[in-house]
Amino acid sequence: MPTHLCEYCGTPSPSITMLTSMTCPRHPRGANQGKHKLYEGGEKRIYTCKFCGITNPSLANLTSMKCPHHPDGHSNGFHSPAL
Repeated sequence: MPTHLCEYCGTPSPSITMLTSMTCPRHPRGANQGKHKLYEGGEKRIYTCKFCGITNPSLANLTSMKCPHHPDGHSNGFHSPAL
């Protein structure tokens, strides 16, 4: 069964419907201020931040850290996975 991941926090879900119906703790508008967003890049061995290039084998771990090159300013947002 494929796992669907949230682009913002890396939360796994067995279905897109379940994933996108729940609130996300790392939503850009604030914790639980919006729903999870489907990560359309699929499952990978290594995930890369599209802003700074850092890598991590876990999407959840990657998106839990602040990004020094985030467009909102130095460490004003979390790493965002590249497709």
